[in-house]
Amino acid sequence: MKPLRITDGIVPVGAFKAHASQLIRRVKAEHRPIVITQNGRPAAVLVSPEEFDRLNARERFASAVEEGLADSRAGRVTADEDLDAELNAAFGAKG
Repeated sequence: MKPLRITDGIVPVGAFKAHASQLIRRVKAEHRPIVITQNGRPAAVLVSPEEFDRLNARERFASAVEEGLADSRAGRVTADEDLDAELNAAFGAKG
C-alpha cells in the first residue's frame, strides 16, 4: 500500500457520497487509502479488497505469533519427541 497523500487522501463524508464511484476507482488504480471524515474527524478508511485481505492476513499472522510466544513464556510447550508421537498416533507414522 502506498502512503496516504494528505492533499487528496482525506475526504469529507459529503464529498465521498457525491463522488463515491470515482473515489473507489482511484483507490483501486493508485493503491492508496482514502480517509473519510465526519465532522472533521476520521470516520472510516477506504482501501482496496486486496489491501484489506493483505492487512487482515498480516494481523492474523501477528496474533498467531504473539499467541505462540505467550504459550512459550507460560511454559505451554511440547517436546519434539512428544509431538512426533502424538502426530504419529493421530495420522500414522511417516513413511
